[in-house]
Amino acid sequence: MKQFVLALLALLGAVSCACSGRSTQTKNTETKTLVKAPGFNADLAYSFIQKQVDFGPRVPNTEAHRKAKAWLQETLESFGARVYMQEFEDYVFDGTKVSLTNIIGSYNPEQKKRILLAAHWDTRPFADHDTENPMGSLDGANDSASGVGVLLEVARVMNEKAPDVGVDIIFFDGEDWGDGEGAAPSPTGGKESWWCLGSQYWSKNKHIPNYSAYYGILLDMVGAPNATFYYDGVSQQNAARVMKKVWNRAATLGHEAYFIPKTGFRGIMDDHVFLNKTARIPTIDIIDFRPPDSFTPVWHTTKDDMDGIDKATLKVVGEVVLSMIYNE
Repeated sequence: MKQFVLALLALLGAVSCACSGRSTQTKNTETKTLVKAPGFNADLAYSFIQKQVDFGPRVPNTEAHRKAKAWLQETLESFGARVYMQEFEDYVFDGTKVSLTNIIGSYNPEQKKRILLAAHWDTRPFADHDTENPMGSLDGANDSASGVGVLLEVARVMNEKAPDVGVDIIFFDGEDWGDGEGAAPSPTGGKESWWCLGSQYWSKNKHIPNYSAYYGILLDMVGAPNATFYYDGVSQQNAARVMKKVWNRAATLGHEAYFIPKTGFRGIMDDHVFLNKTARIPTIDIIDFRPPDSFTPVWHTTKDDMDGIDKATLKVVGEVVLSMIYNE
């Protein structure tokens, strides 16, 4: 998944090392008594990831992609969400026409104050970082069935105990095809990037006219053992208050070993770029960063499978997200 934004890197200098430069570490200043959120079941989140992987690689235009789409819709509906299926077509870097669907599940639709939670549900069509099989297929267990699995468990919890705030879960499609060898230098059809097709489309064509949210949280690659979630530059620039609040909450919950309040990547392309820039919703990215300048070792390789999913990490991320929801 993720590709560094070359324009951002040129502007900002270079990708920063998480252990160098000026630290943006903040003191945990939470003083109010927190409401205890409902429990997060990591076993169920894991099973939701396994179910996606069992379909096969969820590459657009494939049978696995179609089956996964139907299952995601049915599962959100079974968890009490009002579901919107935003279908559209686009072209990827090699000229292939793809059928894509953003899947939106809304809770407490009558509430004006809303939180947006997001992940992408498609998988990359080739394992370009695999030194042995760069054109091989990948399960996409961590990238990004893990984010979807966590949010499905969040949806199940909200169905059992409704929060006071409105919540919209968006599973973006077409995030991870991206570019490859022979890609045109500039995207076509008004796109700003070959990556993040679903979030680019939704940000310009929201499922509800004039939709907005108080803030957004994007989950990407949140299932690996010993994950470390650092600040990213896009979140810092556009949603610093939200970012610090989430990292402080993680510390309050005892998860400071996972949520590191220091800068990781300064420039990164992910769905939150367009939620901030185009949709004007301050959105942060919870994404596993490995110093000095990479993601997990299995990123974009054929080894991104269920062997790389850790229930302890899923539970940490789920608890933080639920605490944010039930304390708004």
